[in-house]
Amino acid sequence: MHPQDTLPGAAAAADPALLDRNDPDGEIRRRAEAYRNWGRWGSEDVLGTLNFIDEGKRLQAASLVSEGLTISLSQPFDMNGPQKGWRRRTNPVHTMLDTGTDAERGTQGFPHGLGGADDVIAMPLQCSTQWDGLGHIFDHGMAWNGRRAGDVVTSDGDLVTGIEHAAASPVSRGVLLDLGRHLQPDTGELPDGYAITTADLESCAAAQGATSTVGRGDIVLVRTGQLARARRNGWGDYAGGAAPGLSLTTAGWLHSTEIAAIATDTWGFEVRPNEFDVPAFQPLHQVVIPNMGLTVGELWDLDALADACRTRGRYEFLLVAAPLPITGAVGSPINPVAIL
Repeated sequence: MHPQDTLPGAAAAADPALLDRNDPDGEIRRRAEAYRNWGRWGSEDVLGTLNFIDEGKRLQAASLVSEGLTISLSQPFDMNGPQKGWRRRTNPVHTMLDTGTDAERGTQGFPHGLGGADDVIAMPLQCSTQWDGLGHIFDHGMAWNGRRAGDVVTSDGDLVTGIEHAAASPVSRGVLLDLGRHLQPDTGELPDGYAITTADLESCAAAQGATSTVGRGDIVLVRTGQLARARRNGWGDYAGGAAPGLSLTTAGWLHSTEIAAIATDTWGFEVRPNEFDVPAFQPLHQVVIPNMGLTVGELWDLDALADACRTRGRYEFLLVAAPLPITGAVGSPINPVAIL
């Protein structure tokens, strides 16, 4: 057990059954205080745990490329996505501004027979494969690094930790932990509501072998198999409903491993419903984003990568997952690419 798994005044957090399921405030507060990284990289920091990725880490990651195989880890950005309007999140709306039909009919006004096509897309920045920025979640009115939330994010956007600051950062060694196949080898899919524990993460890494060792500066990808199930059965409540995901009790592991970022194939990264018998909403987000400074990715497509890793018996790779430098944004769509 990691030392961080036992918190003062709390039950041993290695087992979600030992959480006080009637005290989300206390369970969140204890972990927020225990794993808080405020000031670790100075008072002006805007990157949080992405600071764990340095030039040496990127050189190590680049050395992992042996085949030149590239795998996109992005879901499509189209109107057939999973969003249902929760908090005004919709699927992308793609509209053509100029088309081949316009060109054929000569209505575009270009000389000497030139024609062209243009288009526009309207979408929430977190409607498909994306990173959560550090300004996305607050804890009791406080943002990352101990700043007041209202001083960070206003109607003008994230004035301090906007996603543009991370535009060149998420390039590192990626590690896939295929929890779906590890815990459910017959189906490769964890059931909705399954809370992934620290023991699960560590046993998966051990079973997959030395290339799954997780350490400082890594970007960890956790495959639950829920996206594969949604593809087969329809979206249903994939966006916001019950889902497998990380237990609140993994906060200590996320902190002690010094990973740079983590992403999953689910809508919300952490287990849903959350692990309390009284109202609670995304408690692990509340600990890791504003307090730990951890960058979190959601809605990633990890199925093809899992197949490639399983075939090769190798679960590490170069991962390039840069956000769009959208000034003041608290999240960004991405097309992460694993290079083997």
